[in-house]
Amino acid sequence: MREIVQIKEGALYGPAFDSWPAPGLLLDTQLVIVDATASYLRAVGRARDDLVGHYVFDVFPDRAGHGEASPLEVSMRTALETGLPDRLPLLSYPVEEAGTSVQRWWSVVNIPLPGVDGRPVGLLNAVEDLTEMMAEQESSRLARAVAEDLRRQSERLSSDLLARHQDLQQVRRAEARTARRLAALAEVSLALAGAETVEALTDVVIAGLGALGADGGAVGVLDETGTHLRLSMTDSLGMDARRVFSMIPMGVELPATVAARTGEPLLLGDRVIGSAFSPDMAEVYATAGREAWAAFPLQVEDRLLGSMTVGWDAPQDFAVGDVELLTAFAAQCAQALDRLLQRQAERSAATVSRAMSEALQRSLLTPPVQPDHLQIAVRYVPAVHDVQVGGDWYDAFLVSDGSMQLVVGDVSGHGQEAAAAMGQVRNVLRGIAHTMVEPPAAVLSQLDLAMEHLAVDTLVTAVLAKVEQTEAEAAAGMRTLRWSNAGHPPPVLIHPDATAELLERPVDRLLGVDPDSPRRDHTASLAPGSTVLLYTDGLVERRGVPLEEGFEWLRSAAQALAARDLPLEQLCDELLAQLGGEADDDIAILAIRAHPEDRPRPPEAGPSVLPDDLTTG
Repeated sequence: MREIVQIKEGALYGPAFDSWPAPGLLLDTQLVIVDATASYLRAVGRARDDLVGHYVFDVFPDRAGHGEASPLEVSMRTALETGLPDRLPLLSYPVEEAGTSVQRWWSVVNIPLPGVDGRPVGLLNAVEDLTEMMAEQESSRLARAVAEDLRRQSERLSSDLLARHQDLQQVRRAEARTARRLAALAEVSLALAGAETVEALTDVVIAGLGALGADGGAVGVLDETGTHLRLSMTDSLGMDARRVFSMIPMGVELPATVAARTGEPLLLGDRVIGSAFSPDMAEVYATAGREAWAAFPLQVEDRLLGSMTVGWDAPQDFAVGDVELLTAFAAQCAQALDRLLQRQAERSAATVSRAMSEALQRSLLTPPVQPDHLQIAVRYVPAVHDVQVGGDWYDAFLVSDGSMQLVVGDVSGHGQEAAAAMGQVRNVLRGIAHTMVEPPAAVLSQLDLAMEHLAVDTLVTAVLAKVEQTEAEAAAGMRTLRWSNAGHPPPVLIHPDATAELLERPVDRLLGVDPDSPRRDHTASLAPGSTVLLYTDGLVERRGVPLEEGFEWLRSAAQALAARDLPLEQLCDELLAQLGGEADDDIAILAIRAHPEDRPRPPEAGPSVLPDDLTTG
């Protein structure tokens, strides 16, 4: 029943059956009623809902008796088995009229309905009420003549149904061809969505044209000025055509340019029509050949992007369905092309923006000072996957009391705005630290207040540290690291014995939130040979990995590298190398190592460099 219903709903047998004036039933191969004509319902005095979906002999009980199949059932099954129409002798079967059983005579023909493979998928039970004719036949020759006429009508009806079936077979073949092309269009549409470049898009389009029955084609994209069309063509069009028509002015009268210029399809069904269309077509026929050409605009809303040109070896009549299919294909191409062109423009703009921002950022990341017996190493690595730089920075400078100030920070946001805000915050912090000569917590509090007064509308995380040394510490060769943390990852302290620890102390509020928030200083002793790592969160944050795991990775990696007794510069390089070049965010690192003061600065630390040296260098 499912197959018959699909055929009927798919307009294969439905149109013939619905328009057929004679009484008839449509049954599936199990003799379940699928439909009935209106004249049939009137003839038997039944409603359609009483019949459809029921086994025919449940509705019209078998009259043979003794368990034998009735002649009607035998005829139906014979037609289904042989695939040939089967006609019954006149059949007597009563119907109910006003509660009374009335005997009727019927002419019955069972006609099998072939499916795609030729085997019957259903049955047409064509009937004619001959009761009156039979009554007349008993009394006159006229009745016999009428019967013969009815027989001939039935034959004509069978022939007509067969003819209609043949017509429907042709329709079915045409629909199957269209279905194959639609399937090809759907497959190519999926491939279009995955194209990442205009060249890849052209390859997909060209493959799709072949699936639609074409023998070659081209995709044209308007250049930046809109005065020329850049064509990518199939190899089948030949090297001469690719050489001559790779870039063509929009003013020439060719299918590709006319469609791109007017926004309307252009159809040239054969060489005669094409030659009459434009003298410019002569070179097309000479280099690319092809008898028929068609061009479709590649348009998104009111923006013309280019055109799609299709060629055929044989003349084309351009059936409406084929033109609609190609138009739909061109629309898909236009959407994909628009997406790619926009992405290319965005990437170009992002590249320029990133270059400017990175240049600004690097101009502020100056080489650090190198006081005697203190060695400083710095690194800045932009993110691999981000198209914009961030606001990460480091700084190291001496203040008037001779202490070394160290800072690593991160301004929220990306791009030129973040880099500019970072420059403001860095310079203001330097000025406050030089003026106040106070512990880090006091300097950060003043920085927070200055940001509010200067309307620096951004959030900043930072660690500001100060390397101090009292006379007693100097005599013992010790130093003190004093720092304050404004919402930033904790420093890592590597002891002279190569053990590493996270300096996890209470973290204060970010800068830029509330300048009145209290801030605290923390201290740690620095023995000779100690190393301190300050860094931004790009070093420890990974997608899908808890931050605590990132901190533990850093601590254990720093400890393992320190155990190898690496110079400070090499330690920083090895630490970054372990990331494998897969940083999700920008990374800034500032590392400081305290060397013994009772001996010369080690060679691997390089020479001492003070602010005057940086200025004159």
